[in-house]
Amino acid sequence: MVVGDVEREFSLPVKIREGHLYLSEFYDPSRRQYDGNRLIHEIDARFGSDHEKTLGLFNVDLYIPILTYIFGQAYLGGRSGIASIYRLNNELYGIKADEKIYLDRIRKEVIHELGHTFGLIHCRNSACVMRSSTYVEDIDQKDAELCAQCKAAVGGYIEKMRE
Repeated sequence: MVVGDVEREFSLPVKIREGHLYLSEFYDPSRRQYDGNRLIHEIDARFGSDHEKTLGLFNVDLYIPILTYIFGQAYLGGRSGIASIYRLNNELYGIKADEKIYLDRIRKEVIHELGHTFGLIHCRNSACVMRSSTYVEDIDQKDAELCAQCKAAVGGYIEKMRE
């Protein structure tokens, strides 16, 4: 389901590959979280390709030094990004599980981080999937699609890649 949405949004095929990392080396015991900066670097080094975009999907709590937590991050206009599903489920917030909301949040975060790899920055359009999300409620309030301006920018980026 998410794969089809990503393919439609970027008009490119999606390949799922499984890779394995020992996450313990990215764990910071003082924060009880995983270092997103080190993890994205490792994903890019081990799995990144100059001919495709790579997104590592994890179920651990991520952080970067300047933020308490992150849902994901990506190299702007780069090859790779990461996203975590850890903070996307309702149960973490003491709310009844909802599979539809959970999958919708995953879809939005995957598209958002891949958008960064295509050179998109955070969008001011409140409905655009590229709008910044600090809290899970922010994710819920935006659409799972790129706005017209971001869609056009991605199209231009993809055309340059094909040249």
